[in-house]
Amino acid sequence: MTQTDAPALPALRAEDFDFALPEALIAQEPARPRDSARLLVVSTEGTRDLGVADLPSLLAPGDLMVVNDTRVIPARLHARRGEARVEIMLNRTEAGGTWHALVRGAKKLRPGDVLSIEGAPELAPRVVERQDGGAVLLDFGPDQALLATALEKAGEVPLPPYIARPDGPRPEDRDDYTHLFARQPGAVAAPTASLHFTQALMEALAARGVGQVEVTLHVGAGTFLPIRTEDPRAHKLHSEWGEVTPEAAAVINATRARGGRIVAIGTTALRLLESAVDEKGVVHPFRGLTDIFLLPGHRFHSADVLLTNFHLPKSSLFMLVSAFSGTARMRDAYAHAIAAGYRFYSYGDASLLFREDSAQ
Repeated sequence: MTQTDAPALPALRAEDFDFALPEALIAQEPARPRDSARLLVVSTEGTRDLGVADLPSLLAPGDLMVVNDTRVIPARLHARRGEARVEIMLNRTEAGGTWHALVRGAKKLRPGDVLSIEGAPELAPRVVERQDGGAVLLDFGPDQALLATALEKAGEVPLPPYIARPDGPRPEDRDDYTHLFARQPGAVAAPTASLHFTQALMEALAARGVGQVEVTLHVGAGTFLPIRTEDPRAHKLHSEWGEVTPEAAAVINATRARGGRIVAIGTTALRLLESAVDEKGVVHPFRGLTDIFLLPGHRFHSADVLLTNFHLPKSSLFMLVSAFSGTARMRDAYAHAIAAGYRFYSYGDASLLFREDSAQ
């Protein structure tokens, strides 16, 4: 299902999803160990303050976790066109070695320009097209192995802008920003709910009888873009590439058929599932781009439970969790989290949300 297929939505204003967050609550590094992070459980029964390590007791035998196995690439590059400097954030790969990228300083570029990449002189991407919003199509050539090697050498881990690294990413950030399920390279932002998982936690979940299946959504740079329109429905999300294999769809549907709950690990997994599900709750194989925007008024068909971090005010992701668990409930939950000193955003704590219209 795409954004245009969504049912009619109630009146929405971006300011209705605003809240004040003390800067001190923006996490600058993850909890150590990862599963020692706090966990706010939000359901129709109210809120409970627990820990991520308590997750096995909150799920039931036969439940199925759907995790996003995308892997973050070192996607930030510094480049020059003559004397002009630009910063490139690779967003998603296109056909034939072309990449969609967000470029700081894009107005300096013209189609046909050839850029030199600092630290990787073997790369010479050509500007194919300049698009709206600082987006540029860059042709790196057909040798993707060469590009991958150059990225490891010259690219930077694209940490979110709210993680302060004035001197650039720290060496430990590459590991800290990589999650346990990362298999498929291609994302420029981590599915941060997955950052909380450890091998010990996975063993405890398996012992509880909780299953796991992988899907792929390569998270793009657009995930950090603020909503600047008064009506959120006028905001356009950048398309992201995702895949639900036939095997994964079969496991999800079999779990639902025997009464197990579908637990989306992160908003990225949930967005992909909602892109692949039909109105009867059947998840179909999916491979391609999605720009689905999940706003209050959306009826969810794919997942019953969502594990996710705490999101930015007026962001598409705070609107998503409000759609999933109810706007009033999520405003109250975030007010509680702020008062209780929960750590926010990518390296922060987590919340376990139950769908507003589902059994707990």
